[in-house]
Formats: sequence, structure tokens, C-alpha cells
Amino acid sequence: MSDTNEPAAGAQQQPPAMNILVQYIKDLSFENPNAPATLRPNEQQPQLDINVNVNATKHEDNQFEVTLALEAKAVSNGTAMFAVELVYCGIFRIQGIPEEHMHPFVLIECPRMLFPFARQIISDCTRNGGFPPLMIDPIDFAALYRQNMAQGNTQPLN
Repeated sequence: MSDTNEPAAGAQQQPPAMNILVQYIKDLSFENPNAPATLRPNEQQPQLDINVNVNATKHEDNQFEVTLALEAKAVSNGTAMFAVELVYCGIFRIQGIPEEHMHPFVLIECPRMLFPFARQIISDCTRNGGFPPLMIDPIDFAALYRQNMAQGNTQPLN
């Protein structure tokens, strides 16, 4: 006699798993257009504008290239102090996630794993450019995903 709650023989479900196979800088740009004038002490805090974008492309079975794009610009008294742009990527192998949950999983959990590394690169760039290190606040990727879905800004995983 078999229990109806048990999966059929040989139909064991794979436990959820995510592996980061590789992470890398795809593009990095730092501009310090008005140096050395902007490197002098300034009593006014610059206005910071930070933009974040996440995208993903499906590759081989269960593998996704996830792209985290960060852009930060600082302006003080109408003068550009710096601009930094980073496209940071990772290749992830994801298994055991139901298909209907794959899209949010890839666009929320994967960038969450990449963010600390991208944040450090941005911090190092601004420090090496002569400014205090820019420490970007943690990002709520679930809220960003919901916002993009509401605005129709997400695309299927190709």
C-alpha cells in the first residue's frame, strides 16, 4: 500500500540550490572631469544620484548570466565631481526552483549575492579617484523587482 503524498518512484524533487560559477566586471568607467578643482576641500556635501538596474540571460541548462548595473554621479554647486559606472556580472547555476518562481529568484537572489562585490568596486574607484569611498546603501532587490514588474520593465529570461 502506498501513501498518496509520496512522490512516484524515481521522481524525487531536487532540493533548491544556487551556485555562483564565476563573477566578473563586464564594464567599468570612472570619470573625474573637473579634477583637481573638485578634489579641494568642500564644505558642501555633493548631491549623489545612484541608479541600479538588473537583467538576466538564460544560458545552458540551469545557468543564467545575471547583470547588475550600478551608476553613481556626484555634483556639487552645479559642477560634476565624479561619475562611476559598473556592469558586474555573475554566472549562476540554479537547480530545484519551480519554473514559476525562477524569474523572481534569478532577478532578486542573484543580484543580492553580487551586490557586496559591486559595492566594494565602486567604493575602491571613488577612493582611488581622490574622493571618500562611496558606500552605496544596501539595496532591497525584492522591492526593485516589484517596482520593475509594476512598471512593465522586466523581460522574460531568454
